[in-house]
Amino acid sequence: MLYASLTFWLLVIVFSAWGIHSLWSLLVKPRVVNSVLLPGTLVAQLGHVLGLLITGNSVRNTMLMSDDEEGDPQTDPPEKTKIPVVGPILVGLLPLVACGACLYLAAHYWGGNVLGHLAGDFRVPELPRSIAGIWDLLRGSVTLIEQMLNAIVSSDLMNWSTALFLYLAICLTVRMAPFDGHRRGAIGAILLAGVLIALVSSLSGQTDRLVASSWPILSFSVAMLLFLLLVSLLISGLVGLIRILATEE
Repeated sequence: MLYASLTFWLLVIVFSAWGIHSLWSLLVKPRVVNSVLLPGTLVAQLGHVLGLLITGNSVRNTMLMSDDEEGDPQTDPPEKTKIPVVGPILVGLLPLVACGACLYLAAHYWGGNVLGHLAGDFRVPELPRSIAGIWDLLRGSVTLIEQMLNAIVSSDLMNWSTALFLYLAICLTVRMAPFDGHRRGAIGAILLAGVLIALVSSLSGQTDRLVASSWPILSFSVAMLLFLLLVSLLISGLVGLIRILATEE
């Protein structure tokens, strides 16, 4: 169940980050959004390039921001995968892992004011095994968002380290979304990685501790993205309502 939960919440992270980026790109120019997220873009792009290199693929036409109006990061996908199965998993997961690792470092050096206000039970809820469990999952997710909001409001927002951490946390979590042209590969990589990790654990039993140690940063990423997604949906709905009212005769 541990690895199913890991796979599920990684998919939640990817789809939530993807949705947030899409909503922001509808509210303001995509190039502005990509400019604001540049630190996270740099980390994710470095992770993607590293994945290509260690799997023996060439890196072509890599840019942090394209020259068009979108300003999206670009990297041409490899024409042929040299390492089957494992290669695509590494290429798909390393941007996510790189963003998670940098988020951990940012939390260690600058996140004390925020993390210190998180409750001791701050963690993503377990996967449901019944209909009632689905409602528990939804309630637990809302509680996670509430705890994140309370921690942000209670922290010293005027402190430069707190402001820097929150900015980097937003950039790094939103950039956990796969880049254009690599989304199917990243989603497939998460599913395959969950299966392979579960198989390795069943044979050796050495991966449980590693997965469990990643749970705090996983929970923080999920909470931050769900909070941003909720706020983005509210703003998008309000803007849409204002536009409708403004165009009525």
